[in-house]
Amino acid sequence: MAGEPAAAGSTAGPTTGASSTTTVEGALAVLPGPRAEESGFELVWQQVVAEIGRARSIDLICHICPDGDALGSALAAALALRGLGHEVRVSFGDDPQIVPESLAFLPGQELIVPASEVPDTPELVLCFDVAAQSRLGLLHDKAFAAPVLVVIDHHASNPGFGTHQLIDPTAPATAVLVDELLRRLGVELDQPLATCLYTGVATDTGSFKYRATTPATHELAGRLLATGIRHDLISRQLWDTSSFGYLKVLARALDRAVYEPDAAGGLGLVWTWVPYQDLALFSVTVEEIEGLIDIVRRPAEAEVALVLKQDPDGTLRGSSRSKGAVDVAAACAGLGGGGHTFAAGFSAREDVETVVGRFRAALRPVS
Repeated sequence: MAGEPAAAGSTAGPTTGASSTTTVEGALAVLPGPRAEESGFELVWQQVVAEIGRARSIDLICHICPDGDALGSALAAALALRGLGHEVRVSFGDDPQIVPESLAFLPGQELIVPASEVPDTPELVLCFDVAAQSRLGLLHDKAFAAPVLVVIDHHASNPGFGTHQLIDPTAPATAVLVDELLRRLGVELDQPLATCLYTGVATDTGSFKYRATTPATHELAGRLLATGIRHDLISRQLWDTSSFGYLKVLARALDRAVYEPDAAGGLGLVWTWVPYQDLALFSVTVEEIEGLIDIVRRPAEAEVALVLKQDPDGTLRGSSRSKGAVDVAAACAGLGGGGHTFAAGFSAREDVETVVGRFRAALRPVS
């Protein structure tokens, strides 16, 4: 997400190889969109459209613990491809596989299958919003067994795995690239597609308030709204609805918050963490507290914010944000993660103090 990333893991692992140079069959329309003017990127678009046209069965996967951009992008593409006559499956590599309650309204969820139901050797895999191979989770080996693995993403930290890379760090959301894919496939927007795409764009732009939002982003939002979707209801579900238990967890997390004025070269760091015991006590999922970082980042005294969320196995998921003067992606990369310059994440198995110490030591001003 050019606004808000999901936490990224290690980029270590095998790659499938360089981008394919498959001959494009037939005349393919060249439509405007992100980076469409770059001949190399345009060739990959044409190759991907051709591969989709040849495929009977297509598996669409997004990163583990999916957010609105990841799942919205995958579902939008799946609904469109099903309408074109393809056999499609949507999945992500978690077990148990849980769709966050805030995304329960997304259409197309009947297409979601457990990771175990994805073929061991898929014909064609489209991978959405996955900044690193480790974020494929249980689907890693199956994705790399596919002869064609297309990576559609907007994270600058993406190393470029797969056979075809449609990676545009200038795009504010992966959903923007999916919109271009649908246009290249000749798919007209309808309300289900628009709902999925709007969710992706709104999520990763922080409801259109982050720096990556451009005039083109608002133009896309206008096209999506023109289908008649209820953006007010989507926004309410994404940001303004929670369980009462969430308020209890929030209160404890804020009481636990620490402000370090000397961190980040004197620019300041505020951080907190949520132990799994708090989540269990109040029946709150770790997905439900994803937005906690947007509260912790508010203090004017701190340039950088960090929230650590603990899984049942003790793993700490870190979400970090910068207001523009510190590169948190570089700091997260040092902990096996990645993301965007001002919004990044990671996962770690060390204790809280050690993880915060490593993160603090890696904070550097943007050059």
